[in-house]
Amino acid sequence: MDEHQAPLTAGVELGGTKVVCMLARGSDAVEEEVRIPTTAPAETLAAVEAVLDRWRGFAALGVASFGPISVDRAAGDWGSITTTPKPGWSHTDIARRWERRYGVPVAFHTDVVGAALAEAAWGAAAGLADIAYVTVGTGIGVGLIAGGRPLDGLTHQELGHIRPVRLPGDDWIGVCPFHGACCEGLASGPAIAARAGAPAETLAADHPVWDGVAHVLGQLLHVLVQTGVPRRVVVGGGVPLGAPHLLPRAREAMLRSLAGYAPSPEVTLADSYVVPAGLGGRAGPLGAILLGQQALARA
Repeated sequence: MDEHQAPLTAGVELGGTKVVCMLARGSDAVEEEVRIPTTAPAETLAAVEAVLDRWRGFAALGVASFGPISVDRAAGDWGSITTTPKPGWSHTDIARRWERRYGVPVAFHTDVVGAALAEAAWGAAAGLADIAYVTVGTGIGVGLIAGGRPLDGLTHQELGHIRPVRLPGDDWIGVCPFHGACCEGLASGPAIAARAGAPAETLAADHPVWDGVAHVLGQLLHVLVQTGVPRRVVVGGGVPLGAPHLLPRAREAMLRSLAGYAPSPEVTLADSYVVPAGLGGRAGPLGAILLGQQALARA
């Protein structure tokens, strides 16, 4: 179907600092986009609802949210943010509330899965049904897409919290409040700033902190390869955007870590296997539109 003839869908990317609401039929058929600051839950959700109320008549709603969230439809807390360090947002119902309010199919998933769906449809992995999307910014998150749909089970992926093999002699404790030296605790934007004493985007390409960051991301990419899922890995987020030298070094670290043990020859062509994101800041809200379209197709 021509996307201009697709049903009108509302999408909400609920981020830690801002919310992007989009009314669209596809990437080239966006009717309206509205940005709202993320503040307290009651104030933020009321502002989003004011936008959605004005758009009433959409056929479905997709929500791509910061987490952790409950994505298991069989769970009693499906559609809610669970336990989050963001003040006031733990146990906030989102999807069930909007199902009741708007009476349309509602899909609910992580913001990183939303971005993965959009990159697979219209971005750096267009035409591929099985991909991984990695974001490296305030945190590190991974979205896995298999057969064109999010790969789910008990909950969503939290691969940013795996514990990587450390560089010899590196015993820095990391910044993750749960694990210290997990991937997020060692290679996220806050981790880089804490270790280097300056924001990542201000650091020279030869700063020694990048050795450890590339090594950690190489470990994460190694894990993704060994899942056997992604035909391509798309990397986005503020850290690689501000440090374009990082991705080539992370590819090299991945290949060193794999040590020749890769499931397919595509992986060894690392420049085309691990690629930068193509949609930038539009990936999240466009992914929410795709989530809504998938919910409508299942209804």
